Amino acid sequence: MPASTGRRGRPSRPSRPSRGRASPRSAAPVTPPPPAETQTEALARPNVTVPRAITVQQLGNLLGTSGVEVIKHLMRHGVIASINRVVNYDAAAAVATDLGFEPEPEPKAAKEAVAESAEAAPALAKAAPGQVLRPPVVTIMGHVDHGKTSLLDAIRQSKVTDTEAGGITQHIGAYQVEVKGQKITFLDTPGHEAFTAMRARGAQATDIAILVVAADDGVMPQTIEAIDHARAAGVPIIVAMNKIDKPTANPDKIKQQLGEHGLVLEEWGGDVILVPVSAKKKQGIQELLENLLVVAELADLKSDPNHHAEGIVIEAELDSSKGPIATVLVKNGTLKLSDRIVVGESWGKVKAMFNDKGQRLKSAGPSTPVEVMGLPTVPAVGERFLATADDKEARSLVDKRRKEALSGHAVAGRAFSLDELSSQIRAGQVKELGIILKTDVQGSIEPIKDSLERLKTEEAAVRVIHSGSGNVSETDVNLAVASRAIIIGFNTRPDPGARKLAEAEGVDIRVYTIIYDLIEDVRKALAGLLEPKLVDVVDGHAEIRQVFSMGKRGKIAGVSVNDGALRRGGLARVLRGGAPVAESSVTSLKHFKEDVKEMRAGFECGLGMDKFNDFQVGDIVEAFHREKRSAGSTA
Repeated sequence: MPASTGRRGRPSRPSRPSRGRASPRSAAPVTPPPPAETQTEALARPNVTVPRAITVQQLGNLLGTSGVEVIKHLMRHGVIASINRVVNYDAAAAVATDLGFEPEPEPKAAKEAVAESAEAAPALAKAAPGQVLRPPVVTIMGHVDHGKTSLLDAIRQSKVTDTEAGGITQHIGAYQVEVKGQKITFLDTPGHEAFTAMRARGAQATDIAILVVAADDGVMPQTIEAIDHARAAGVPIIVAMNKIDKPTANPDKIKQQLGEHGLVLEEWGGDVILVPVSAKKKQGIQELLENLLVVAELADLKSDPNHHAEGIVIEAELDSSKGPIATVLVKNGTLKLSDRIVVGESWGKVKAMFNDKGQRLKSAGPSTPVEVMGLPTVPAVGERFLATADDKEARSLVDKRRKEALSGHAVAGRAFSLDELSSQIRAGQVKELGIILKTDVQGSIEPIKDSLERLKTEEAAVRVIHSGSGNVSETDVNLAVASRAIIIGFNTRPDPGARKLAEAEGVDIRVYTIIYDLIEDVRKALAGLLEPKLVDVVDGHAEIRQVFSMGKRGKIAGVSVNDGALRRGGLARVLRGGAPVAESSVTSLKHFKEDVKEMRAGFECGLGMDKFNDFQVGDIVEAFHREKRSAGSTA
C-alpha cells in the first residue's frame, strides 16, 4: 500500500498529460504555473533550495511530505514518475510551488548535481532486463446498491472517444481505459465473491481494489466482507465514496466507520486513499483514475512481454455457433494468434482473439483482457492458462496435470484441517493460524475474537481474517481456501452448498456451542504451530574393544554395548576423549556371523559406519535419533 501522504498540497487543474514516463535521469521540462497570489503572500512563502536533479522520494523528504503526494502533483503537471525516478529542477520546482514553497535552484554546477542525484537513485529505478511496467488490474467491490456497476459504467463512458461512442460492442468481463497515456484494466466481476473464488484457485488476478461506499448509507456487512477479502489478498485498497451529490451524504460518518474497520485514511495520517465521487453526475472520476495510477506506480508492476503468455480465465461460456469461448487476462508475456495454450487438463490453439470493443487482435500483452476462441472445452473461471512452444509441450503438460490430479497433488493452495495444521504450516514456513469466524449473533464476535487473538505467542499467532454473523456460506469457504484458513462457527451451521464445497476443497469447518471448547481447541492447535526444534535423543552407548581390518571394505569395530541399544540404519557419533570425531549412520551390526537389526546393553557385536573407519580402541560410540519438538515442549 502507498505510504501516508502529506496534506499541504493545494489542488490544481491537471494540465494536458504528456505520454510516457519520466526519464531515469530527468523528466521533460515543466513550467510551473504562475502563482495567483499577491506579493505579500509570495513573501510569506518559505524558501527551499532544490537540486538540479532529484528523485521523487528525495523531493518528498525535502518538502516534508511523502513521495505519494509528490507523484500526485507531478501527474497534475503532466509528468509520470515513480517513487525512485529522477526529475529535473523545473518539475521539482513546480511541485514545491504547489506545496507552498518558494523554490530556488541549488548553486552547484548542473552536471555535478545530475551525477550525484543519479548515483543516489536506488537501483530499483532501473527495470530488470526484459521487464517492462504493465497496466494495473483493478477490481471494484462493495455493498449491494452502493453503486459498483454505476461507477464502472461512469469510468468506461468517461474514457470512450467520439469514434467509439456507443461502440462497446461486446461485454467480455473486463475492459481497459487510458489515463494520461497509461492504461488501467478493470475486471467487471460481481464483487468480492468472484474475486475470492479466483484466489481460491490460486489465481491472483487483481493488483488494486476499489472499495465503493455510499456516502448516504455507510459501511455495511458486504462492505466489511470486501475489506476483509481485499486484505487477505494483500492488495492496496482505494475507497471511492460514492453518491456525494445526495443531500443525505455524511462523509465524516463514513470516514469514522472506515477507521473502525482498520482503514486509516490519508487525512488521518494513514495510508488509505479516499476519493469522493458521484457516479451519477460523473464527479471525481478523473481524480479516482489518477490515484489508481499513483498506487500502481508505487506497486512497480512489471512483466516480461517476450515471455510465453501466462494468465487467468475470468469468464467462459459455450456459444452455440462459436463453441467454447473464454475471456482471459494475460498476466505475463504476450498471447498471439496460433499459440497453443494449456488450461486445466486440456489444451487448444488460439484461433481468434477479440478485445472488449469486439476488435480482432493478433496479440495481447501483459494486463490485457481478451476473448479467445479455440479451446476444446469450457474452462473453469479462475483457471490459469499457459502458452507453450508447440503441440508436444502442450500435450506433455496436460499429461502431467492429469497424473497429478489422479494422485491428488493437483490442488495448489488447498486448505487444511485443524489437526493437519502443524505439519502444513511448518512445511510452508508460515507462523500464523488463519481463522474465518461466524457466529449466530453480532454480539458474540468481539469476545471470541479477542480471546483468540490473546493466544498469540512470539512464535505463532491467530489471525481472524474475517468475522460475521449468520451461517457459513460458500464465500466463506472460498476465502478459507484462498487464505489457507479454517472456519470456526459458534452456534451456527454451514449452508448445504458451503458444506459441499468445503468437503470438495478440504476446508475444515468446526462448529461449537461452548466458547471454552472453541478457545481450547485453537490453543492446542497453536501449540503445534510453534517452530519445531530438532533434538538429539541418545539411544545408547558402546565402547570399542577391538578394531578389525576388512581389506578394501574398510574396518569394523568390535564393541560392547554399555547401555541402551544400537540400531542398524540409526545415527551414531564416535566420541574420542569425550569430543565427537565423526557422525554418520550405522551400516552394519553383526552378532558373531549373523546380521542383526538391534543390539542391546550387555552384548557384544561388530559395527560398521557409513564413510568412517578410523576407529580406535577406547572410543565411545553414541547412538541417537533426532526428534522434532515444539518450542516450550518439556518432553
